[in-house]
Amino acid sequence: MFKIAILAGIIGLGFLACSSQPSSSSSQAKLTGMTPSLDSIPTDQLETATLGAGCFWCIEAVLLEVEGVYSVVSGYSGGKEEDADYRTVSTGLTEHAEVVQVNFNPKVLSFADLLEIFWSTHDPTTPNRQGNDVGPQYRSAIFYHNDAQKAIAEQSKKEVATQIWDDPIVTEIAPLNGFWKAEDYHQNYYNLTGDRNPYCTYVITPKVQKFRKQFKEKLKE
Repeated sequence: MFKIAILAGIIGLGFLACSSQPSSSSSQAKLTGMTPSLDSIPTDQLETATLGAGCFWCIEAVLLEVEGVYSVVSGYSGGKEEDADYRTVSTGLTEHAEVVQVNFNPKVLSFADLLEIFWSTHDPTTPNRQGNDVGPQYRSAIFYHNDAQKAIAEQSKKEVATQIWDDPIVTEIAPLNGFWKAEDYHQNYYNLTGDRNPYCTYVITPKVQKFRKQFKEKLKE
């Protein structure tokens, strides 16, 4: 009976996906200290990047720990509709991707260095999929904000990503056509929810731990 229970638990983990409904406790959590005011930051110390790396809970949890990052906001980009929310994007029919919009200091963290972390903390070789998260909303994508970001992204995809991954890189590189902030319960999800959601325990925590080990020199003090 004990072996059966263990087997059932292992099989159950295989169905963990980002589309799991958030717990009521996480949706009621107060969001404080997440996004500092950017108005007072000099323009030469502020750059914004928009990245899709599967479930936005995962990439958000990683990038919030990176030195030079001011804020990370989960949302949706790259779709054909003029609006986006979790319910409609989760159908996979709107063509939006789950993304994070990262505000960072390019004097501390270059866009190229940010992309190295991006390539290393998700699988850019699987079309429309990250693990058990399947659908176009989970595709790997870089939505560039200007020509400089486009050039850096294309070079990084060719020269950096291919050194990390053996299979062909399928990451979409496209101009940003809009950004729709995700619902409040998605913001800072991992830090506010933790082990209350098994997806955090078995998917996000190992990813964050691997990142901390691989990029310890990039961590906030």
